[in-house]
Amino acid sequence: MSEPAIANAAMQLHWNEVAGPRWVRLGGLQEARNVEVAELLLAAARPVKGESVLDIGCGTGATLLPFAEAVGPEGHATGVDISEPMLGAARKRVAERGLGNVTLLLADAQVESLPAASFDLLTSRFGVMFFADPFAAFRNLIGAVRPGGRLCMAVWAPIADNTHWKIPYDIAVRRVGPPAAVAPHAPGPLAFSDPDYLRRILDGAGFAEIGIEKRPFHVRGESAGAMAEHATMMGPAGRLLDEKQADDATRQAIIAETAAAYAPYANAEGELCLPGTVLLATARRPG
Repeated sequence: MSEPAIANAAMQLHWNEVAGPRWVRLGGLQEARNVEVAELLLAAARPVKGESVLDIGCGTGATLLPFAEAVGPEGHATGVDISEPMLGAARKRVAERGLGNVTLLLADAQVESLPAASFDLLTSRFGVMFFADPFAAFRNLIGAVRPGGRLCMAVWAPIADNTHWKIPYDIAVRRVGPPAAVAPHAPGPLAFSDPDYLRRILDGAGFAEIGIEKRPFHVRGESAGAMAEHATMMGPAGRLLDEKQADDATRQAIIAETAAAYAPYANAEGELCLPGTVLLATARRPG
């Protein structure tokens, strides 16, 4: 089996048996954290009635459904994800809203044969950083975009620009040690945090008019404790603790220390508002 095939299989296992089920269990807490990014992406992509949208790594549908509503019944929104648990949650949300213009596809977008030149807009919110071979993935994806069609997606900026991750990660490293060395730009939340690398990928796939811009937002949560607990399950700190097989006592200690460090970021109503940063990437398929 080739290295990309092995990596794809490993990521499929991770999102079906570890990260995907966790995301679904967190439900509203997980989605509330990134609501500002969903709004930012929708505003930047500017979908219009009648368009066809392809959402890569659509997960539970948090961004897919607003795009489906924006393009209206005369348009269509297709969501692709590798995680069956997350797509299961998306199906429920589609049914609850009574949307008839949504297709959900369980597939690896790096290799899936997608309808050629069929989409006006290729979008993603944090769903494209996990490809084993991102250069191959975007060469595949551009083929699904109509000539003149556009790309608009959000990926994570470096951890130094994301306080909500940096605080728990630094605490975890002090307690359990640094992660094992990995290749630069290895699949994971921060794989596209280098704008030059992301630009090379999009340029190599054949996209034009590429723009990559840092955009600040706030990661929101109901309390410091809830947000700290979340950090031990998802994101860089959660991945580190899984790698180190940290026991419950260690996790609880990290949660407590993280909650104390998060506390100053609470507003007058007690809601947590932590600084975050994404890279907003835009481009077009020539033609």
